[in-house]
Amino acid sequence: MRAVPPRPLPSPARKLRFHPRTIMAGDSSFTDRPADEREQSRLEQVTSSITTALTNDRVWLGIVLVVAAVVVGLYYRSHPYPAYGAGLYLSIAEEILAHGYRPPMRISGYTAEGVPFVYPPVGFYVTAVLLDLGVDPMTLTRFLPGVVSTVAVIPFYYLAREILGSTPRAGVTASIFAATPVVLQWHISAGGIVRAPAFLFTLTGLYCGIRLFRRDHRRWVAPATALFGLTILTHPTYTVFFGASYVLAWLFYDRSSTGLVAGTAVATGGLVIASPWVAYAVSTHGLEIFAGAAGTHGGLVQARSPFRVLSELGRPIAAGRTMSLWYLLALLGGGYLIARRRFFIPAWFLVSIVLLHERRFAFVPGTMAIGALMTAPRHVGSDETYRYATRWLLRGVTAGLVVLMVAMGGLYAVGTPLHGGTSQPSFVDEEDATAMEWADEELPADADFVVLGDAAEWFPYLSDRTILVGPWGVEWNSPAAYRHHLQTYRRLSHCHAETCLSNQLRRADVRPDYVYVPKGTYTVRGIETQQRPRMRRSLVRSNDYRLVYENRGVMIFRVR
Repeated sequence: MRAVPPRPLPSPARKLRFHPRTIMAGDSSFTDRPADEREQSRLEQVTSSITTALTNDRVWLGIVLVVAAVVVGLYYRSHPYPAYGAGLYLSIAEEILAHGYRPPMRISGYTAEGVPFVYPPVGFYVTAVLLDLGVDPMTLTRFLPGVVSTVAVIPFYYLAREILGSTPRAGVTASIFAATPVVLQWHISAGGIVRAPAFLFTLTGLYCGIRLFRRDHRRWVAPATALFGLTILTHPTYTVFFGASYVLAWLFYDRSSTGLVAGTAVATGGLVIASPWVAYAVSTHGLEIFAGAAGTHGGLVQARSPFRVLSELGRPIAAGRTMSLWYLLALLGGGYLIARRRFFIPAWFLVSIVLLHERRFAFVPGTMAIGALMTAPRHVGSDETYRYATRWLLRGVTAGLVVLMVAMGGLYAVGTPLHGGTSQPSFVDEEDATAMEWADEELPADADFVVLGDAAEWFPYLSDRTILVGPWGVEWNSPAAYRHHLQTYRRLSHCHAETCLSNQLRRADVRPDYVYVPKGTYTVRGIETQQRPRMRRSLVRSNDYRLVYENRGVMIFRVR
């Protein structure tokens, strides 16, 4: 009899096959629990992805660059002409071209004597090359500073990451930094063709310095040296900030003899790189010209009493202006860091306030103090659900505050600050450009002008005519000459009647061929002023002045 083979056992996959319809309606736990678990798992995956992304350098760099680009883009859109002045800088670049890239002795047009060319040369030679390649001067001064300023947030991000020790903290800090008004003010405006590259060199050099002193990486000596040399060759005030920051970094992070030798090598090497230019400038103009210029614009280095320092920190907060929030948070952040016994950033902020007149430097460490405060770890209880919800709530509040500060920075760049004045003013507009073009084409080449208002800074470049009164570049002549021109310029620019104008011209012993008078709203040292209608009436009626040109924004009078 033939044996029947046994039937094969069902495979595990076949043995446990169920159909959802076979489940009893009263037992819903089987279907509900997997759905809840899947929803919770999906939420955890999203949260985990966000958390992972927020620890990624590339993600934060992308965010920071977008913030910087948006702020700068708002500035471009709202400013058909660049903010502030760069007429002198462009005149220097044009003189360099006219001399076949050899440094000129003096720059004509700015006062009867002209001003000596003793400025560090890198920014001017780069500008000269771009002009030589056919770039429009107004386009250059409008766009180049913003592009360089946007790039500068990259080394700042890495600098903040090294000091704060966290990628998210560096990202939050750099986002705030990209929209900080005092940083934007002088770097995206017209003069940023010189200042923005100096800032880029400085921030990159500071990153190299922190790596050098914190991690004992001697390979950073060479790039730090090159960057210090470039900073010396670009702008003197940034050089002071660069050097003072290195001294502080060594004191707080190193204090070793090898670190001191490395820092000395950076300083010495930078001076060697800059020495050909320094030797030329000293041999041409003398050493005293540098000492004199250092005493103007408030001085390269300023010693202040503790009371005055506290006053300068408190005044911006009490004023309720755009920067008030930054000052308040910087002080709170400094207090938080001191309580945590992390003294470098508060000391850096204080030294920048005490030594340097410009707040743009103080808010390099200042924004780091803000970032440290806003990303500080907080105790939120022991309950897991409560801790999870509270942590994300605090992150949302931090994000909201960052968005608020970025929006305020964007408003500042546009030129509509929260304190009611006009930030980032353009010294010239279409009416000014038209009037200066007319002067260039219609008036004698040797005609001398007195120009009221900040359009005077652009006037010699755009009209190819000389202004007899103006402080720009005069600091290189002497501190006394700078003070005289600054005071005379302010007095003349605030005249609103013919008698005032004539009296101030006689008082200063200035005899121009023509006077250039703005109509309506104009600025004097960046502060808005309103010209009164009686200025035109009194000048037209006077026998000493004859109206030779007028448009909607400008009047030009021949002085008889």
